[in-house]
Amino acid sequence: MRIEFAEILMHPGMMLAMILGLDLLFGDPVYRLHPVRLIGKFLTWYERRLRQIGLNGKFGGIMLVLLLLCSSLVIGWSIFYLLASLHWSLSWLWYMYLGWSLLALGDLLKHAKNVAAAIKEDDLAEAKRQVGMLVGRDTKQMDLPACGRAAVESVSENLNDGVIAPVFYFCFFGIPGMLFYKVVSTLDSMVGYRNERYQDFGWCGARFDDLLSWIPARLSWLLLSISAALFPGLSGRNAFRVGWQDYSKLPSPNAGWSEAAAAGALKIKLCGPVWRDGELAHDYWLGSHDDREGATYADIQLMNKFALLTSLIGTLISGICLWFSGFTPFFST
Repeated sequence: MRIEFAEILMHPGMMLAMILGLDLLFGDPVYRLHPVRLIGKFLTWYERRLRQIGLNGKFGGIMLVLLLLCSSLVIGWSIFYLLASLHWSLSWLWYMYLGWSLLALGDLLKHAKNVAAAIKEDDLAEAKRQVGMLVGRDTKQMDLPACGRAAVESVSENLNDGVIAPVFYFCFFGIPGMLFYKVVSTLDSMVGYRNERYQDFGWCGARFDDLLSWIPARLSWLLLSISAALFPGLSGRNAFRVGWQDYSKLPSPNAGWSEAAAAGALKIKLCGPVWRDGELAHDYWLGSHDDREGATYADIQLMNKFALLTSLIGTLISGICLWFSGFTPFFST
């Protein structure tokens, strides 16, 4: 009986459902030793050492990617096998904890909700402050509709990075697959900038993230279209059409799929003028010509529900496939 119970708990489909449940119930755990924070600290340390020995170009960036991936995976696996040698339940708890830490839906929805609350109160200063916690663009020139637009864009884009892509790699490679993707995603967010400091050094991390996100980004577009078709007040057909037509307007090869799909589903225009470091980064609009610009308090609430439904559908499909196919992800145990 004990063995059967362990097999059920260790089944990838069950683990995936429980990980998402933990994230939705409790959000992302916040403390100094959070795995993603530790990855960031390792990255900063490696970067400093590589630059000190003169490896500040593309080769140094490649070394950074290899060092960070190897150290993160070796530490994660070592802890797993150490705990497994003591008792299966300890290694299971470790994997559950890692999976919970590597999903980011709960906190994403919470931050967007905070922006919506500020917009509802017509508090522009607070709306800008909350938006600044979601996006890396300048907020000085934003009005309330622009703050709402940024919140909807952030939820739609990060839905792929924080949920769909990690779940996708979990299905094939288990928790180590999620960890692998999160390391690369962290590299892109910290060094993947097209500026003088990181143009060459961050090239490998940025391109690797583009590669790993290629399939999940397009799956996000399809899942968003399906969810919109099932959600009252949203347009699945419009999400599919605008996603297909407008995804290439953004310089990123992946971000446009989910953002354009969200614009189509909500029938609003997204993106528009985006400022970074005092300069206009781009001025592309996603959405139909006749749609209104910006997003309201109600739009953000609707986007949160939309993102939640999309995540549940994606996780449900993945869990069912894992449960009934009998497929066990590589490195899952």
